[in-house]
Amino acid sequence: MTVLITGATGLVGKEIVKLCHERHIGVNYLTTSKSKLKKEVNHNGFYWNPSIQEIDADCFEGVDAIIHLAGATVSKRWSSSYKKKILESREVSTELLVNALKGETHNIKQVISASAIGVYPDSLVNYYDESFKQVSESFLGEVVNVWERSVDSFSKLGITVSKIRIGLVLSNQGGALQEIVKPIKYGLGAAFGSGKQWQSWIHIHDLANIFLYVLSENIGGVYNGVAPNPVSNQELTKLTARILNKPLIMPNIPKAFMKFVLGDMYVLLFESQRVSSKKIESKGFKFQYNSLEPALSDLLE
Repeated sequence: MTVLITGATGLVGKEIVKLCHERHIGVNYLTTSKSKLKKEVNHNGFYWNPSIQEIDADCFEGVDAIIHLAGATVSKRWSSSYKKKILESREVSTELLVNALKGETHNIKQVISASAIGVYPDSLVNYYDESFKQVSESFLGEVVNVWERSVDSFSKLGITVSKIRIGLVLSNQGGALQEIVKPIKYGLGAAFGSGKQWQSWIHIHDLANIFLYVLSENIGGVYNGVAPNPVSNQELTKLTARILNKPLIMPNIPKAFMKFVLGDMYVLLFESQRVSSKKIESKGFKFQYNSLEPALSDLLE
């Protein structure tokens, strides 16, 4: 089997590529950087430039499925122009893939796209599963709505569409956990706001495994990419500090202060989504890290 991966050099993409190689799955990847193009056994790079709708159509040769992760990071200050980039990067890259496949003879049977739990409204009491239809009125809700609608276009080509709504990804190679760890290491760690907001997290190894499980089982539809046991922001902060053997002496960080520091992006720290993993589990997927403590221990000790 060979998969075509977009966003292969990102945090999640690297883990998926690693697992593909361990399982002898060939990887073609798309990159906007010509310096990152490589031709190796089971690992071949192809150039694309979604902003001008340019793609090397040879990337589809021998490919059975696409894992679509590409999109501008949301972990960067949201100016008006950058918000536009976040939206367009997802819509335009998907459009390019769909349009390119329309003109090609190919064997692609499935597209598995990244998505995000930001589609669910901010709530301290709701427990969200994939059947919940109301979309968050936040910017993140808009992004996910546009993103998922774009990905649905693959189904018009007779391709099975799968979407993984990703939660807070825990990794020791970057991402949110490393930002949480930094102040704690210096004795400056603190929860955000009330600390009661839900954090639906997932260990990066489990997340990459979900993508490959959906691939191997060829199951379409929407799946939440979160671990079975969400925690509060307060619990996440306390447990991280305990594993690092560091005290938590600082008061919780007020929402108004973080809004001043981060602008509109502050919602990433304060929105609350308690999200269910039961649907992917019902398909037979088994999590290696069901609970937060063993996940953090694996990544931090």
